[in-house]
Amino acid sequence: MDEEEVCDFLEEALLVVAMGLCLKRKCKEDEEKATKKKRKYVKTVWVHNWLLEQQRLEHGWYGQLMEALEEGDLKTYKRLLRMDPDLFRELVARLTPRLMKQDTNMRKALPVGLKVALTLRFLASGDTYLSLAASFRVGASTISPMIGEVCQAIYDEYHDELLSCPTTPEEWKKVAKDFSDRWNFENCLGALDGKHVRIKAPANTGSMYYNYKGHFSVVLFALVDARYRFRYIDVGANGSCSDAGLFMETSLRKALDQNKAGMPEPESLPKDDIPLPYAFVGDDAFPLKQWLMKPYALNKMRHKQRIFNYRLSRARRIAENAFGILANRFRCFHRPMQQKPETVVKIVLAACTLHNWLASKKPEKILRRADYENQDTYEVTPGAWRQEETLTALQRLKGNYGTKSAKDQRDYLADYYVSVGKVPWQDRMVYGKGQGPEHQPTRTLGHEG
Repeated sequence: MDEEEVCDFLEEALLVVAMGLCLKRKCKEDEEKATKKKRKYVKTVWVHNWLLEQQRLEHGWYGQLMEALEEGDLKTYKRLLRMDPDLFRELVARLTPRLMKQDTNMRKALPVGLKVALTLRFLASGDTYLSLAASFRVGASTISPMIGEVCQAIYDEYHDELLSCPTTPEEWKKVAKDFSDRWNFENCLGALDGKHVRIKAPANTGSMYYNYKGHFSVVLFALVDARYRFRYIDVGANGSCSDAGLFMETSLRKALDQNKAGMPEPESLPKDDIPLPYAFVGDDAFPLKQWLMKPYALNKMRHKQRIFNYRLSRARRIAENAFGILANRFRCFHRPMQQKPETVVKIVLAACTLHNWLASKKPEKILRRADYENQDTYEVTPGAWRQEETLTALQRLKGNYGTKSAKDQRDYLADYYVSVGKVPWQDRMVYGKGQGPEHQPTRTLGHEG
């Protein structure tokens, strides 16, 4: 290769290298432009304008609407929060020490009243966090932990005062006297029942919470007194377990089995002198025990069995009504709860606590919501809550469960309620106005002549 050819080759090589460098530089410039263009549309926002404090004060429910409703529309105020303004302020005052937060350099703490109002609205409606965010001008990411925090504070503040289970014979006897005076069922320590609370399927749990009705749930057990108040609750067991087995695992059942519940000794019934054990009342979801009376099977019932079932149903309906009123007042129970199971437990505990608190403040409202039995017309008017039952009942036991001593105790009560323990209206309530039973002979109770 002569000198001229070498020069031409080197010139072409340099040209190729130069073109490569230019192309590389052009690609780098294009990449930088694309990155800058993308960054142009990514804007970090500390807080959206519609969530600013001024917007919250001017347009949020807590800042304006609640004040306007208190002045001009109390009915709507109570529908929104399930209580009147005075009760709301009382609740906020009690919870303030538990919920008060300090302001920081970055932001002001949300008022306790706003937190409580938002949580009450969630309980009353079951609204989504996005809907609550729009109403109260609080971010959904802030609402998520807030509801669990407020619900826990409600339960912690009022538990000992409103949800304490009797632990001494004297305390149990007060409950029993109330059942005798109000519902004509003797030696009754409370109505026991349970419900499935629907939830969204928790992540990575498979069928753990899948119940016999075909949806996901946690189970709520409760003992209810004669005034529709929860005296004991156990919530959180997954819905796939056997309902009968779930009750076996409650602390109440364990205390009963270990004789640590503080139950009173057997006592004779009015106008009788044979001591009879105290007992709870329940339905067919529970086994017949000396400490738990349940109805007779519906087939082949004689007169005394029908009367017993009627008398027991008057006491047992208290638990049904308590659950119905709870779900009717707090409509978060009307749809599957979207929270994690541990947060659902806090929500249920808070709802039951508020149910008792409102029952203690406004007992007449509870009576208006419950079933009403007219002993003059011999008719039962169902409570309004029965038009929209949302809590699923426990699965009923199959077979004839019950010890001989428990069956004997139930038979004794059945005889008692058609003899010295009868009430004037019971036959007509069972058989209808103007009708009567073909009475079956009954044995004498105790030493009554």
